[in-house]
Amino acid sequence: MGRSLRTAGTLKAYQYQAGVLVKNYVLADPYIPYTSIVLGILTCKLAYDMSQIISTFYSRNYNALTKIQRTEWNNRGISTLHAVFISIMSLYFVFWSELFSDKSHSGLVTFRNSSISTFALGLSVGYFLSDLAMICWRYPSLGGLEYVLHHSLAAIAVAYAMYMGEGQLYTFMILISEVTTPWINIRWYLDVSGLKRSSAYIINGVIIFFSWLVARILLFGYMFYHVYRHHSQVMRMHTAGSLLVFVVPVALAIMNVMWFGKILKGLKKALLKKT
Repeated sequence: MGRSLRTAGTLKAYQYQAGVLVKNYVLADPYIPYTSIVLGILTCKLAYDMSQIISTFYSRNYNALTKIQRTEWNNRGISTLHAVFISIMSLYFVFWSELFSDKSHSGLVTFRNSSISTFALGLSVGYFLSDLAMICWRYPSLGGLEYVLHHSLAAIAVAYAMYMGEGQLYTFMILISEVTTPWINIRWYLDVSGLKRSSAYIINGVIIFFSWLVARILLFGYMFYHVYRHHSQVMRMHTAGSLLVFVVPVALAIMNVMWFGKILKGLKKALLKKT
């Protein structure tokens, strides 16, 4: 009994010390931009390794893939994990949190931020840097120039919002578009698994079409309207920040429209084959 109590006391002591460490360093305001990025990169590495281990033992299709296909398989596991996390965080901050609400009287909306919002953006920066490094390392097997441009713009914009604390609302609005990523990855998984003619592939294509329309077309329109309504507040940001608010979303919106055209063309082709 005495040994059990000592063990429980030791565990509680370690838990307390870990809590103090997290509070004073990991989540302390001066360190958040750095610890969150490092944690994001380490999480990507862990997710890659876990995807490789799990897929090797539990997926017959994985073992039949080429080396570069297995790399992309694992990499898409990372992007799916990031997409789920950042989509949930972005939806919360944009639509449910009081932090960026127009009813809040805590200063200009373009300068509002919190420890949690900054930490979430830091994790996202870690992901974009990791994925960009992987794309460049395996270029062009994991994506062409458009992917390098997309990830570079995203990393710069998110890193600025995280580090400077400006324009975080608009950054989260853009990051909601990551909600389409898991469906894009599922489409690829179905393709390499030989299920391109299956009903699941068609259904997934329809989901991609509507999610892309909402998250990457209509939502961008809403963001541009919000920027228009708060133009005076946007112009009070640093020059670099206000420039990013205007330039990056427009560049991403153009790419989204181009990709949407390809999605629509592919969906039409798949539906015609099915009929």
